[in-house]
Amino acid sequence: MRQRAIRNLTNLDTTRASVTRILDAAAGGKNHFEVDSAAVRRYDEAVPVTGSAARAVLRYLARVVAHLAGSGIDQFLIIGSGVPSALPPGRQLHDVARGASAASDVRVVYVENDPLILASARVTIEPLNDLVRVVEGDIRQIDEMLADEVVARFIDWERPVGVLLLSTHSLTDDELASFVIKRLCHAVVDGSYLAILQTTFDGIPAELLPAINDLLAMTLPGHVIRSRAEVAAFLDGLELLEPGLVWVPQWRPDGDSVCADQPSSSGNYGAVARLP
Repeated sequence: MRQRAIRNLTNLDTTRASVTRILDAAAGGKNHFEVDSAAVRRYDEAVPVTGSAARAVLRYLARVVAHLAGSGIDQFLIIGSGVPSALPPGRQLHDVARGASAASDVRVVYVENDPLILASARVTIEPLNDLVRVVEGDIRQIDEMLADEVVARFIDWERPVGVLLLSTHSLTDDELASFVIKRLCHAVVDGSYLAILQTTFDGIPAELLPAINDLLAMTLPGHVIRSRAEVAAFLDGLELLEPGLVWVPQWRPDGDSVCADQPSSSGNYGAVARLP
């Protein structure tokens, strides 16, 4: 397994930032490079909320997983930045799921495409837990991802699954995003759930938008920003759990929600749908 992780690291480009590593850096993790830290500093110079926004995202994900596990979901497919090193041991999403579930055999599959995050998770998580797998995959190749041997066999697709789609930002056109969401919905049985996370600039003051858009183009080319209306369109027809599509600190806050006083500073919308 260690050799496999090392092979993945040969694909690293340390000269370009990645959204997964920027999240890690902003939240205080260690799986990132100077280019990612530099991007965080530049965003903070424009809008000094990057760290709190990253923590708000991580806490949203923990609340979603805890809620679903507490509702009887005992297997999860988490697509995107689900294993940032800023989450301390014992508080990773698979730990949250196990702690909130009545089941003793909660299974979690993480799908990642960043080589550093992938390698780190395979070395630090998989060897310690027989019920967690880390798979290399890309949501943009949804059929290939679902056909992966681990994804196909480790999860029992005849039973409900909690799917967390955290990488909608990589779906560069709305038609593809809509297709991916429909494909995931059709892949699971009744009683499953789909949670999403989407970056937005809806909360950015208009006078700062030109600078922020220029910065995004320089640091994360291809990273897709969407408005609330655009995200809502993808979810049309789905049964959203209360409180619906909201800023991530507003999704079932537990009293310890970062950015609670200014939810829009989280820069992300979240929602959870019960399927079908």
